[in-house]
Amino acid sequence: MTRLAEIAESWFGLCRKPPVVRTLQADFVHLPENAHEGLPDGGSGGSGAIRRGIGAAFSGMRTLNRNRQLLWFGLFTGLVLAGNAVAEGALWYINKTLQPDIIGLYAQDFFLGFATLFCLVLLLAGLFLSLSSMKEGAAPFFEGLAGAKKYWKPLFLWSIILALAGILLFRIWFGLFTGLPPEFRFLNIFGPVTFVTSTITQFPFNWTLDWAMLTEIPGYGGRSLLLLIYPFGFMRTANFIVVSLFLFILTPFVVPLIVLEQKTLREAVAGSFALMKKIGAEAVTCAVFLGIVLFGVFLTHLIVQAASGIVNPYVTVMFHPTVGWITVAVLYNLALVAFALVVVTIGGIAALEMYRDTKARESAQ
Repeated sequence: MTRLAEIAESWFGLCRKPPVVRTLQADFVHLPENAHEGLPDGGSGGSGAIRRGIGAAFSGMRTLNRNRQLLWFGLFTGLVLAGNAVAEGALWYINKTLQPDIIGLYAQDFFLGFATLFCLVLLLAGLFLSLSSMKEGAAPFFEGLAGAKKYWKPLFLWSIILALAGILLFRIWFGLFTGLPPEFRFLNIFGPVTFVTSTITQFPFNWTLDWAMLTEIPGYGGRSLLLLIYPFGFMRTANFIVVSLFLFILTPFVVPLIVLEQKTLREAVAGSFALMKKIGAEAVTCAVFLGIVLFGVFLTHLIVQAASGIVNPYVTVMFHPTVGWITVAVLYNLALVAFALVVVTIGGIAALEMYRDTKARESAQ
């Protein structure tokens, strides 16, 4: 496994990195007034913030349960990220052939990141607008998505900023875990290489359990070009998702301020940071809670491993999973991705509800 991590690390080092509202009020979690007492700025910390953060997540679940068509947001998000994985794999193959210079690699990274982020930001704007125009308890997602088009200019600029920030953050993240002394190498599990490579080679994520999965060259010697997408493209997209989620958690209210209050980009960014000073603990609590739920479901892959008896990729020298277990692995992966996209949708709904609840508290003061 160490050898696989070293190979993957060399790839990552050379690659381009050198995802008036009337009816909503019924969904908010309104706490008693005494829950805010003793908390500065409307309750930015303490147990009250934790309760509100977790409450916003549960409220998002209830809203999604009553408005199933909001699942279109999750589906389109998944398609956008799948497109990113395909593009990452294609660029990996092109770069292996053409060997562009460092400027070309960064340009590729920027344009792919920007295109993906712009699509995600538009989808997020459509989600917020659909929730803000709920009719008879229903949130028309496609109407909201159509309405998001008139805000394309500030969202376009915001996507550029996010793409540039994402490149910088990834380089910092990668640099922090490059060349760690031996006594600190256990921290590599938090880096952009080790966790993905050590997970993706295991069953049920490595469907065929080819122990040399990460050393295969797509298209060489008859090997499938699909390896460009999975694992190579997927691995890079996974890191893109981590960085993008971090950026969205830092600036969760920029998009609602643009599309709901018609703020300029500068005003929206300043307003988002101002709101985060007041309810940052709530936003982080909500994100952590949803992350724990998702990680808990992810750990169920250990049950699949135990049931199949396939717990070590290297035993495939003597054993290969049957078609039945490969089918189970594929279905499990699809179910896990679907659940992750549902959680992302809930997170988007919860962000809007925290935003509305904060505005309501401010107007009541």
